Amino acid sequence: MKDVPDEVLRLAEERARLRAESAYQDADRLRQRIRELGFEVLDRPDTFELVPVAAPSPRRLQAAEVEGVLDLPPTADFSVHWLAESWPEDVLRGVASFRKFEGDRAVQHVVVETESTPPTEWPPELEVLRLAGEPGFGEARNAQLVRSKGAIVIVADGSVEATGDTYGPLREALSERGAGVAGPLGIVSDDLSEFRDAEGPEVDAIESFLMAFRRELLEEGLTFDPRFRFYRNADIDLSFQIKALGLRAIRVDLPVRRHEHRSWSATSVHERDRLSKRNFYRFLDRFRGRADLLVSHPH
Repeated sequence: MKDVPDEVLRLAEERARLRAESAYQDADRLRQRIRELGFEVLDRPDTFELVPVAAPSPRRLQAAEVEGVLDLPPTADFSVHWLAESWPEDVLRGVASFRKFEGDRAVQHVVVETESTPPTEWPPELEVLRLAGEPGFGEARNAQLVRSKGAIVIVADGSVEATGDTYGPLREALSERGAGVAGPLGIVSDDLSEFRDAEGPEVDAIESFLMAFRRELLEEGLTFDPRFRFYRNADIDLSFQIKALGLRAIRVDLPVRRHEHRSWSATSVHERDRLSKRNFYRFLDRFRGRADLLVSHPH
């Protein structure tokens, strides 16, 4: 048989002889040995067939089962986090674009896939977290954030493609005194009830299409609200958690191209409005009355 090692073929022939002699117990022992060598015996009338044993799929983890590394010193310059959701091709494009501009920096890329993610061949240098079920935006993001090995953590969406170096400008922005979170899309509010785009440089929140902060904030307990199943407004909540620590949100120009945001376009108007409002109410439950955190508030 083609591509079958001689030892496997010899064992299979011996097993066939034992079966013909009704020595089924000994034959079963040989079947197990053949399995251990990577093949399965399929019995056919008057013959047999040997097929490679399919590699078992790795067990999917619950988000809470992901082993964190935040208690260890950082070993990379940056960690970049991606959610595959149902569109792994977007993440593959995003990762490839970021890698073009890494230079000699040590960069860790972490991608979360769930049970709805189509089968994907990920580049071997990616760290892939395979989560069970559909954990939702906040829980999935938190599962990957605890794996951050980089001194600077970047949360990226698959709709973003780097057209130049994003690492240098983000590091420079976060080196400013009091800077807590940085990214290319900033928003502000006058009263916490509505937000609008803003040029900054200081803004009230950075959108999670691309946002960066220092790993030490995660070490101190920063997380996305795990109740946020949809992405909308989770970034406002995280930004205000950072601002509540006395830090600033900085909008910085970055060389990036934005493509279709699939999670938005694939969700019905009614459903995305419902989920967005639910998330915004959660944000208000935490920060209602904190107008002192707004850049428009007199300090």
